[in-house]
Amino acid sequence: MLRMLLYSNEINLVGLVYSASQHHYLGDPAIGLAPHRWPVPGARLHIDEAVDAYAEVYPNLVQHDANYPTPAHLRSLIRTGNIVNVGDMAADTPGSDLIKEVLLDDEPGQVFLQAWGGPNTIARALKSIEDEYRGTPQWDEIYQKVVDKAVLTSFGQQDTTFATYIKPNWPDLQNREVATSIWGYGSRGVAKPADAFYHSPEWTKANVSDVGPMGAAYRVWGDGKQMAAGFDDEDYFGLSGYTADELRAMGYLVWTPPQAKGSWISEGDSSNFALLIDNGLRNWQDPRWGGWGGRQIVSPTDPNRWSNRGALDADETGATPRDYPAARWFSDFQNDFAARMQWTVKGVDETNHAPRTCVAQGLDLTRRPGQPVVLNPRATDRDGDAVTVEWWQYREAGTYPGTVELTTNPGGVTRFRVPADAQPGQTIHLIMEATDDGTPALTHYQRVVVTVADQRDPMGPGGPGGCAQN
Repeated sequence: MLRMLLYSNEINLVGLVYSASQHHYLGDPAIGLAPHRWPVPGARLHIDEAVDAYAEVYPNLVQHDANYPTPAHLRSLIRTGNIVNVGDMAADTPGSDLIKEVLLDDEPGQVFLQAWGGPNTIARALKSIEDEYRGTPQWDEIYQKVVDKAVLTSFGQQDTTFATYIKPNWPDLQNREVATSIWGYGSRGVAKPADAFYHSPEWTKANVSDVGPMGAAYRVWGDGKQMAAGFDDEDYFGLSGYTADELRAMGYLVWTPPQAKGSWISEGDSSNFALLIDNGLRNWQDPRWGGWGGRQIVSPTDPNRWSNRGALDADETGATPRDYPAARWFSDFQNDFAARMQWTVKGVDETNHAPRTCVAQGLDLTRRPGQPVVLNPRATDRDGDAVTVEWWQYREAGTYPGTVELTTNPGGVTRFRVPADAQPGQTIHLIMEATDDGTPALTHYQRVVVTVADQRDPMGPGGPGGCAQN
């Protein structure tokens, strides 16, 4: 939540909704259901706590970008959804009503329904729409409007409502599974060796924990905090100085290895919103394209279900390490986070900001086999830092199975020729990385997609993204 709020200047947030999951729910004394990892009545809940921390630093953040929403606006988006029990979708709630309202409005563009817990409140909103319109003359139109508009993203299925309600009744709704290991508790097992220090107490303390109110609110190993009051045999994150065996002797189920005090824990759901960040990778545009939120592949049995599980990217050695489609971006995203944390406590002239980039020819090009492609990037840096530009082919994101030979000059202009064996309709993805020499070094990207045309097709303009439009 804290990291997402630092990107709220680039993501159009329209709702922040509490929901239940198999890992946390309110309970109901009337039916003898005890709460599970839910704060005591009257306690401040985690979305509100995160917005409170944001409110303290908002006057500083807005100096860096006027698009940061006010704390009052963010608070106006907070709703309580279906929280009583795992999979609760028994009745409409303020949270489900808000989701329903957003899905039925006439605002253009997609809506990303991000289930950071269970999708049950989303399921309730969809059921409310179905209950109102199924059997009416408007139903077919409403159904198509919702499935065209909504994309459900989730880090695992934390209740059964997707399987039992959403999929059977809304089969055409796109679902992207973003359970990336690099942002989960297994991050240390998939991070590149050069990136291991981002998990360390030293990096975390210097760049996050010691940086203002938002850093103070950020959970780290051994911080003495608990998810909720009382003994929880799975919640030992707040403890430090104990071995796994010692924790077991204390009654804990040690399901992930304890780490050094002050080190990084996990941000599993960061991959949900990371795909929406406007960093030039256009991660949201197509699940197979990849970016900070990972890359997904389609289910062999369902064209509307996508998962990062099984998606493979080759590293510089040609190997395909586990979760590399997400782990390859870890250092860039961590550095960007560290810079934004500095924005919360320092002025514009004291901090670093990512370069801004464009490609003169546009971002979506059409070329015939054998035709040359020239890409002329431009990069500016508001801090006056030097910017280095590099290009590479993202083979796994494209559908042309071969490799193109890029020739890039010192100014960053790159050239290649569409291979003669490329077939009409195939795509070639080129990623431009523009990295400044500030502290920390920050990277902005541009993705150029070249679609192979038939020899008889006329060549049109380059499409959106040309520098004149930026």
